[in-house]
Amino acid sequence: MFYYEADYEAAFISMLEAQGWQHIPGNSIPRTSQREVLYIDDMEQFLRKNSPDLSANDIHRIIDILRLFGAENDFAALSKIHSIIVNGLHFTTQNGQARIIPLIDFDHPHSNIFRSVTQLTVEYSDNARTHTRRPDILLYVNGIPLCIIELKNKVANATIIDAWEQIYIRYWRDIPHLLRYCPVACISDGMNTRLGTVRTPREHFYAWRRVSDKESSPVKETECMIRGALQPLRFLEILRDYVHFQDKEERGIICRYPQFFAARLLRDSVVKSIKQNNSKGGTYFGATGCGKTLTMVFLVRQLAMRCEGIGSPTFVVIVDRV
Repeated sequence: MFYYEADYEAAFISMLEAQGWQHIPGNSIPRTSQREVLYIDDMEQFLRKNSPDLSANDIHRIIDILRLFGAENDFAALSKIHSIIVNGLHFTTQNGQARIIPLIDFDHPHSNIFRSVTQLTVEYSDNARTHTRRPDILLYVNGIPLCIIELKNKVANATIIDAWEQIYIRYWRDIPHLLRYCPVACISDGMNTRLGTVRTPREHFYAWRRVSDKESSPVKETECMIRGALQPLRFLEILRDYVHFQDKEERGIICRYPQFFAARLLRDSVVKSIKQNNSKGGTYFGATGCGKTLTMVFLVRQLAMRCEGIGSPTFVVIVDRV
């Protein structure tokens, strides 16, 4: 069956809306220039609601810090901004109070603002000439673009590989000032839908074939991706605890669905074991190359930072490689 890429984009947006993402066209976002990639109105609204004691000047300073954030290179900026988004921004208010300002409310996810933005024109300069790029879909939380989605039409000989190249090569070359806010990437050609980060090599993009412990589908890749990984509350969970940056290789890693569900089950098992004092929690078997080491990274992160009532556990990680 023949279809246009715009048709697939409309269908993708419709599925996102069904999961709770409010759709808005890119040309509807008020911006001072097309180089601006933050949705300032949403940022201000969230900060006023979530941190009501901040002054208007404090809010403008916080937004400027994020907007003008600098680092030694684009990858370092991506990694550091992700850390700020997950852990909050260290900030001194106008009255001299040092605080950590949350940019996302992970504890009360329904208080965040979730938007899917289509065809946002992003301006860049090359050899003193102005050009633009337009990502197909951007997922915004509280005014920050956190996921880029690139769609291609397989019938028109534009494959998922072309979608990956668009992000990994051309967008990093032309609009890194967008991608530094945007750790998560999704690519699809209508038949194949894969999840990664904006710094993930093509061979490590992975299908998401499970919605929950009880529901999976080996064929409906787009539906499983949207319901299983891009549903707003699930997306925040993955963004916070299942994204990892390897500084030496300048690579980004995001969990595969078996790692996600395994780490969740292990976490619950370990917490239950500690609380019951029976030392029987956390057994996990996996085949060679299935990503057990990263599963342990995701597990330890949650046990160390998210789980109450287990004290201050010590972790020993042993791997069979250098």
